[in-house]
Amino acid sequence: MNIFFVSLGCDKNLVDSEEMLGALASAGYQITDDESAADIIVVNTCCFIHDAKEESIQAILEMAEYKNQGQCKALIVIGCLAERYRDEIIKEIPEVDAVLGTNSQGNILDAVQAALEGETTLNFEPLEGIPVLPGKRMMTTGGYYEYLKIAEGCDKHCTYCIIPKIRGNYRSVPMELLIERAKELAEQGTKELIIIAQETTIYGVDLYGKKSLHVLLKELCKISGLAWIRVLYCYPEEIYPELIETIRDEKKICHYLDLPIQHASDAILKRMGRRTSKQQLKDIVGKLRDEIPDIVLRTTLITGFPGETQENHEELMDFVNEMEFERLGVFTYSPEEDTPAATMEDQVAEDVKEDRKAEIMELQQDISIEYGESCIGQTVLAMIEGKVADENAYVGRTYADAPGIDGYIFINTGELLMSGDFVKVKITGALEYDLIGEIEDEYAE
Repeated sequence: MNIFFVSLGCDKNLVDSEEMLGALASAGYQITDDESAADIIVVNTCCFIHDAKEESIQAILEMAEYKNQGQCKALIVIGCLAERYRDEIIKEIPEVDAVLGTNSQGNILDAVQAALEGETTLNFEPLEGIPVLPGKRMMTTGGYYEYLKIAEGCDKHCTYCIIPKIRGNYRSVPMELLIERAKELAEQGTKELIIIAQETTIYGVDLYGKKSLHVLLKELCKISGLAWIRVLYCYPEEIYPELIETIRDEKKICHYLDLPIQHASDAILKRMGRRTSKQQLKDIVGKLRDEIPDIVLRTTLITGFPGETQENHEELMDFVNEMEFERLGVFTYSPEEDTPAATMEDQVAEDVKEDRKAEIMELQQDISIEYGESCIGQTVLAMIEGKVADENAYVGRTYADAPGIDGYIFINTGELLMSGDFVKVKITGALEYDLIGEIEDEYAE
């Protein structure tokens, strides 16, 4: 039996998909990348914002056509959209044979078997604990970088976010299980391990009674085969001294941190239910740069949040200009059902949201170019990701760039390099978001 997987949304969803793929493969199912050849199709959905919801619905409808007209015998929907709209999916899309919630990955084998036997399954495990699946996780990123999800759920309850309702409260994965999973990934060829969760900074509080991310990172640094360890999704108010020291002192940990701050106006931060002020954000950014001078900081912002005035927007622009984040992304506010922000007064018009987003990104582009130009002349370590077609050049990433969200370094060389190789590169030029360089030395392991 051939199984085709559609994995939508964030990297946390991707980890769930890879674990389910591993479980299915260990049970004897064949994994295919051709939906027309699939006997079973699984869609792992997202519904974080409106566009993600629409993409998930469209994907289910497209896969339903293979159930109607192709050889597909079973269509299974799992994940965030399934958790949130379980009844609507079964009612509106009769081709769907099983709907599983966000904590039901462990039931994927039973759901597939039941669907093949003609049964309709609804399975929604309580949003408690961490499902552990059989088999070895199947890597789908190309093999040289992989994500390690260290926790599930979130306790923050920001007013715009539905995640706590569809993923549950914060639950850390036991450290010994994470170390075991990381060793397996390293044995399969992973060189860059990317630490993720809805929030990574409070890892361990529920299990060990205190923040333990720094302890986990030190243990992960002991794993042979791993060259880079990158940390994403650190809530700024939860960053603590031992974590900063560990990132600074452990050689395998990239001097890169993702801080989703969302805004900088105290008025908007309060309406968002965030737990920081503008001054606190300035303080933590200053602390990180003082302690780790070459650190690269990424952040994300929401523009057009209900009640955001032109003055609030200009305050955010001034903050971005002052902080000079090396990496920055912007989302326009998306009102989500069952969140407090969706019913707030003073909703901002879509065209205003888009205009404000464009203004911030234009400013950030200037900051990014300036940062790139400041790197010219430096020698950096880069991981090769692939070759540029028909040119003596390769695409790589430095510690300053997370895969899929940041930029690249284009490396001019006539040497033969392989994906996953590490090379020393002298930076010779800068584009808007990317760098240009040339090989300076032999391979660096």
